[in-house]
Amino acid sequence: MTTAPQTTRAIVTGAARERPGHAGGKRGEQLVSWAFLAPFLVAFALFLVWPILHGIYLSFTDQSLTGAGGDIIGFANYAEALSDPTTWRSMGNTLLFTVLSTIPLVVLALIMAVLVDRGIPGQWLWRLSFFMPFLLASTVISQIWVWIFNPQIGAANNLLEAVGLPPIAWLQNPDTNLIAIVIATVWWTVGFNFLLYLAALQNIPAQQYEAASLDGAGPWRQLWSITIPQLGPATVLIVMLQILASLKLFDQAYQMLGGVASDTTRSIVQYMYEAGFVGYRFGYSAAISYVFFALIVVIGIAQALVVGRRKEQ
Repeated sequence: MTTAPQTTRAIVTGAARERPGHAGGKRGEQLVSWAFLAPFLVAFALFLVWPILHGIYLSFTDQSLTGAGGDIIGFANYAEALSDPTTWRSMGNTLLFTVLSTIPLVVLALIMAVLVDRGIPGQWLWRLSFFMPFLLASTVISQIWVWIFNPQIGAANNLLEAVGLPPIAWLQNPDTNLIAIVIATVWWTVGFNFLLYLAALQNIPAQQYEAASLDGAGPWRQLWSITIPQLGPATVLIVMLQILASLKLFDQAYQMLGGVASDTTRSIVQYMYEAGFVGYRFGYSAAISYVFFALIVVIGIAQALVVGRRKEQ
């Protein structure tokens, strides 16, 4: 008959014998995990980490697109970028475009999502028509709106003439060319924000609207007291995504204006392109890009602080 101490000793001995195999099994699982992660890590290092590090290095050199230069010049590029009036003018154009485009892209997307969610006839058609422009390439969007803003035969001026207003040279006039780019961008990208809002609306419990109806709340009261407060997290996300997207203004403006930027439409990204690929100054272009990156970081921190304070409240 086996005593209790002998049984305990046998269990401990067996567990000790199984430990090496168990440790080997864990190592095998870790190796398999790293094997699955390896392709992503390689791509991450090649296409994100290395370009960032190489860009930082270039920003401290006088490297040219032609291959000349490459000598370390310290912070000379950054000093020139911070004292360059074109840099700050481009920054201002980018921030102005961000403000002018973000507000309608959030408000219109909310209105469109509420209308579709409330059950207007032909919901599938409205969803398709609202989201379809977002699937088009920027080149297609640019060509469509170049024709719409054509001073002679464009639909935009036809609408102005129909209400008794004089025609406008939308893309040629420095007072309206940025507005024209904003209008094209809103039409192009509002569908994405519309989908995000629609998904958020469908997550609001129907019981809240039923309880509000029983208490005598009408549609407008339900909108202001239930819908909009419940959409707070979605609105914060959409605003943050939209600001980051608008700060990267380049392709639609470049294509709609034929690559010719004016003082009112040149974005900071386009100025980077001009400095690097037109002026052949890779080092200076890299310095401008990291000044712009610092601006984005400041905006991101400010947004995080605002969101944190709202959560505390």
